[in-house]
Parts: sequence; structure tokens; C-alpha cells
Amino acid sequence: MSPNNQPPYRDFSSFLKRFFPYKVQKISLNAGFTCPNRDGSIGWGGCTYCNNQTFNPAYCQNQKSIAQQLEEGKQFFAYKYPSMKYLAYFQAYTNTYASLETLVKLYEEALAVPDVEGLVIGTRPDCMPNPLLAYLSELGKRTFVLVEYGIESTLDSSLRRINRGHTYRQAVEAVERTSSSGILVGAHLILGLPGESRDDMLHHADMVGRLPLDTLKIHQLQLIRGTRMAHEYELQPDGFHLFDVDEYIALVIDFMERLRPDITVERFVSESPKSLLIAPDWGMKNHEVTNRLRQVMRLQQRYQGRCYRP
Repeated sequence: MSPNNQPPYRDFSSFLKRFFPYKVQKISLNAGFTCPNRDGSIGWGGCTYCNNQTFNPAYCQNQKSIAQQLEEGKQFFAYKYPSMKYLAYFQAYTNTYASLETLVKLYEEALAVPDVEGLVIGTRPDCMPNPLLAYLSELGKRTFVLVEYGIESTLDSSLRRINRGHTYRQAVEAVERTSSSGILVGAHLILGLPGESRDDMLHHADMVGRLPLDTLKIHQLQLIRGTRMAHEYELQPDGFHLFDVDEYIALVIDFMERLRPDITVERFVSESPKSLLIAPDWGMKNHEVTNRLRQVMRLQQRYQGRCYRP
């Protein structure tokens, strides 16, 4: 990256242009999966911060078939760009947590819908068995496939505290196995988890920069009604540091400068429904926060990878 007349970071729209000569939009899907730390396989209750209602649009309901969700999602987005193509985004819970036969049936159902050009699959690092990875590797030879892993933190102490049920080492192994299978691979991180210092959060950039990642999503910690973390906050608010928007932007810019420069950053912020959000409430849309971040980076001549050290 260069500070002169260049984007201050690798953005997702530019990433997609490498694969598609037309506009593509992700359509979120709820295939009715659960998680191994919800059903008792490794734990109960799920991650302490998690309430999937925060990112499920109205058409994304698991009583509907995958094809129906996709068709309704297409109608939702078609008013913007009638010629739009789509990616089926298996988003809710752990989307590789079923038998291979079940997963293949669901993925192929999505790909059979007209104008669906590929898959994005959100999952956990401990839910990628080798037979499924082999199938996705073959699938990736005929269509777009991106697997996104919820890493959330590179600190095992944080992963234990939020009840993730996996270690960072497992995340490293999953990312490396997926990449070596020829599959595009992404990761999620949360900035602001309880117990993490600013230096801890910046060190996440150093750690994930060592992984063969193609994309990265980061967002601020949000406290959501009905979650265990919200209850923890009610009992001990001093155990949490919730950013104001300018403080968060400053943190993200420092993070970006330490991040490997060729990783595409898909998002910096998450916006939960006001009916569910406890804090922090910035009163801004995602794109407004992102635009402010870009403006600050350009004004200060800051850019992704400026302080990166292999």
C-alpha cells in the first residue's frame, strides 16, 4: 500500500473484483445449524456475547428452505442493481456442523439457485473435518468458495472467558489446513473483549498477519440483550471497557498499520439492532463509521501495513 492516491487499506469490493466482472452481494442464510458449545458436545450456552438475532435479516429464517431464503434475499437487493449476482452466505451459528451428506445437499441447493455464483461459509476452527475440506477443495475448482472462521481473539484466556470452546492453536491449524487445500479463507476478530488491553488487541494484528488469510472482519465488542455477557456487565461493569467511536477508530488505525498489507479487510464495525443493543450506542451507521475511519487515515497519511514487520 502507498499513502499517495491509493486506498488506505485493501477493501472487500476490490477483493471481489478479482473474481467477478460484475457486482455481487452476499445473501445471509440460516440453515438451522447449532454449535458444539451449545448442544453439549463441548459445552452449553454458546459464546457469552452471542445472540444470532443481531445479524439475521427478516428473510433469513430457518423454517424456510435455502432456496426460498435466497430468492427472498434476491428480491430484497434487486431494487439496487437488477443485474446483481449473489453469494450464498451460510452465516447463522456453525455452518459446517452436520454430516457431510447434509452439508453437501444444502450447499448444492444454494448453488442451484439462479444468479448464485458461490458460497461463503461461516464456521468455527474446530468444525472442519478433513472429508468436508476435501469436498470444498473440489467445489472451489468450479465456483467461488470462501470459508470464514470465528477466531475472535488470539488469547486463550479470552477464548475461555467468552466460552468459545476452542484454542487459538486450533484456529491456526484450521486456517492453515484450509488455505493449503486451495480454499479462500477469512477470519473474524472482536476488539474490546473483557480483560484485553490495548496492546493485546494490537498484538492480534501481528498474530493473524502470520496466518495465510485472504480476508479479515473486525468489529467492536457490543453488549446484546439476552446474552451471558450482558448479565456479566450488569453485575460488574468495571470489568469492561466500551469504546467511544473516536477511540475505536484510533485503535483500528493502529491495528491496520500493523496488519499484513495484502489481507483484505471486509469490515471494521458491526451494527446491532437498537432493540437488542445495550452498549456502545454510537448513533452511527456502519458506513458512517467506515467513512470517518477512511477520512482520518487519509488525513494522517496512515495506511494498512505501514508498520508491518514480517
